[in-house]
Amino acid sequence: MEYVSPEGLRLDGRRPLEMRQIRAEIGAVSKANGSAIFEMGNTKVIAAVYGPREVQNRGQQMSDRALVRCEYSMANFSTGDRMRKPKGDRRSTEISLVIRQTMEACILTHLMPRSQIDIYVQVLQADGGTRSACINAATLALADAGIPMRDLVTSCSAGYLNSTPLLDLNYVEDSAGGPDVTVGILPKLDKVTLLQMDSKLSIDILENVMQLAIEGCKAVANYIREILLENTKNLEYRRGV
Repeated sequence: MEYVSPEGLRLDGRRPLEMRQIRAEIGAVSKANGSAIFEMGNTKVIAAVYGPREVQNRGQQMSDRALVRCEYSMANFSTGDRMRKPKGDRRSTEISLVIRQTMEACILTHLMPRSQIDIYVQVLQADGGTRSACINAATLALADAGIPMRDLVTSCSAGYLNSTPLLDLNYVEDSAGGPDVTVGILPKLDKVTLLQMDSKLSIDILENVMQLAIEGCKAVANYIREILLENTKNLEYRRGV
C-alpha cells in the first residue's frame, strides 16, 4: 500500500513532516485537583489528577518522596471495535507504567514526601498516537493541579514508511507494520524521558526519525505553554487582577 503519494501527500492529506491538528482544554473534570482533554487529530484523551493527598496504603508510603500512581484505560467506544478489552489487560498495564515513569521524571516528588499523586488517563477516541496524547494530557492535568515539575514533559511519535520519515502517525500508518518511535522530552532541559521503538531501524534512519519526533514534542510544548498562559490570564481576569 502507498502511504505517501508521488505528490508527497499522506493518506489524510498531510505532508510527511506535518503534525495533525492539536487541541487542548483545561479543567474538564471539576472534582479533580487538575484535569485536561488533549486531542491529536482524531485521537482524544482525558486526564485527571488527584493529589498530593494522604497515602491510602500505608505500606506504600515513602518518607523522602511522593508516590506517583497512574491508571490508563480505553473507553469501550474509543475504537469502534466490538471486542471489549478487560480492565487490567497487559497493554493497559504496560502503558500505565510508561506514563507513570515518564511523569515521575518531571514531577518534583521530593517536595511532597509521605503523599500520593494519582493520575487517571482515559482514551475517548483512538486514531494512533495514543501514548503521546496520554502523556500530553497528563502534563496539562498536573500543571492544572499545581503539582511542582522540573519542566513540562511532552510526547510525539514518528515513523518510517515507503522510505519516508513521517511525523505524528495516525492509526492507518501506525498499523502498517513499519518502524515507529515514540519520544517524550523535557523541552527546556533538553532531556529525553521516553524512547520506545517498534521493530528495527538502521542507526542513521533512527536518528532522523527520532529528531523528527523531538521536533514534534517541541511543537506540542509550545502549544501547551500557550494554553497554560491563556488559562492563567482567564483566572486573573475572573479574580479582577
